[in-house]
Amino acid sequence: MAGETTEGALLELKLIGDIAGSFRVPRYQRGYRWGELEVKRLLNDIWESKGEPYNLQPVVVKRDGESAWELVDGQQRLTTLYLIFMFMRREGLKNVAPPYSISYDTRAKSGNYLQELDPALADSNIDFFHIHAAYACIRAWFEQKGPTPLKRQEVADDLFRYFCKSVRVIWYEAPKGLDSTTLFTRLNVGRIPLTDAELFKALLLARSRSGAGTTDRTHEIAAQWDSIERDLQHPDVWAFVADEAAADSPTRITLLLDTLAVGPRGRARPRFHTFDVLREKVEQSSPEAVWNQVVQLHALVLGWYENRDHYHKVGYLVAMGQRFSDLVALAPDRTKSEFGAVLDARIRETLDLTPSGVRALSYEPDARKCVRLLLLMNVETVRRMKDSTERYSFRIHRRQGWSLEHIHAQHAESLTKADQWKEWLRLHREALADLPSVDEVRRQELLRRIDDVGDKIDRQVFEELARDVAAAFTRADESTAATEHSVHSVSNLALLANGHNSALSNAVFEVKRRRILELDRQGAYIPICTRQVFLKYYTDADAQQVHFWSTRDREAYLNAILSPDGGVGAYLKPEEPLS
Repeated sequence: MAGETTEGALLELKLIGDIAGSFRVPRYQRGYRWGELEVKRLLNDIWESKGEPYNLQPVVVKRDGESAWELVDGQQRLTTLYLIFMFMRREGLKNVAPPYSISYDTRAKSGNYLQELDPALADSNIDFFHIHAAYACIRAWFEQKGPTPLKRQEVADDLFRYFCKSVRVIWYEAPKGLDSTTLFTRLNVGRIPLTDAELFKALLLARSRSGAGTTDRTHEIAAQWDSIERDLQHPDVWAFVADEAAADSPTRITLLLDTLAVGPRGRARPRFHTFDVLREKVEQSSPEAVWNQVVQLHALVLGWYENRDHYHKVGYLVAMGQRFSDLVALAPDRTKSEFGAVLDARIRETLDLTPSGVRALSYEPDARKCVRLLLLMNVETVRRMKDSTERYSFRIHRRQGWSLEHIHAQHAESLTKADQWKEWLRLHREALADLPSVDEVRRQELLRRIDDVGDKIDRQVFEELARDVAAAFTRADESTAATEHSVHSVSNLALLANGHNSALSNAVFEVKRRRILELDRQGAYIPICTRQVFLKYYTDADAQQVHFWSTRDREAYLNAILSPDGGVGAYLKPEEPLS
């Protein structure tokens, strides 16, 4: 690949066998420090590439003479590659010297040791020690891959061919005016290497400078790049499109670049896959054509964000693990309504439930399906709010995290510690003291029993008392109707914020209702359907008993979930006909 040179700056892919000249390690760098793990990883990565094009981490240099370089970043890799060359020559596997040399501003003897590799001097200083240990690791690797002299020769032949034909470094020659120490610091604080985005930006700007009969677009592209990054830094924009692979990306524009360079399915992208693919696109067309694709993809994201329907549907699918690039692939040549219909079909496929399947869901075996269903219920409730600018907050959804909780917990067996038992009893005592519909004699007896527990509490005492307290918060006509399935069915489940203590998670409806109202008054974010459950929004007014979660409440909640108008009914698959 021909490099792009502009005032001393250059970015290209360089085969290991084409690296040449003398490299000077400046005084602001420490010496060679790679251990067995890093050396073996480099050798294995190269070996497992099996002759396919493979890119190593970037090597950053500044010109230091006709054929001399200041090695800003990449000392550990180049030194290890140098030692591999030396091993193959010294062992008679290849009659070729390393194609480059390495020297050190402050450790001149280390450069000499790279040539001699005298084991008797290995303990003379820390640099010699690490260089010798790396050389020994290289020897062990060759002996493991080639247990006989003939096999070792075959390994060396293959490795040397990879060096000359397929394994490359991303060679970045920094501009002359850029301070080397500043660049080194930026690359190495937290050991953050050059990213695909940084490399592509450098290539794009270099290729976009004015030539004969062309206009210099570098300032325009740089300004657009910053604007796109700024838009994607908006937390609500980012949260609805950033799939799992992109969520922690240091630069947000990486999501768009990765989408244009879609990687292989079912396995991790090869190192610098995005940069390599976009580089080829630039060479095959033009930098302007590739950059225009990035701009168009940015406009697509903002268009989805501004469209409330697309925002909620895309956001839900991404939250459920769909790849952003797969959703982008659904959009070309479709109108907004057609794209919306395609998203509906994808949601239906992701949900994969019939109405009877929803009714059969149970907490333990179907937790993931329940979460998908209830998240969609919350998203759809917000999306369908007419004349409203409110959006479901995927940002808070990601940051907060939600757990699947029983609306009314009738059992507290999962509590195992004395402080959990005491907290559970404290929460329920407060609610019991204000519960008007419980027989007064019964209530006073329960309050007395709770007060008498004190510090002398054990599992048996707690479980007996918890059973009787929970029964007081359960309608009398529910005792037989509230089967084990109804307790664990989706009609008794809601999304609550992670972080609730276990005593509250195991609490009855009234205790949780009080806590939800308290959080709501404090301005905490509560999923809209969870709030509506504890406000008895779904139950007809004449059937409401505010302190209890009854069978009628459950049925009303379940019917709301199944509704095609306000719930998720429109995304359920039709029932299969009976055979």
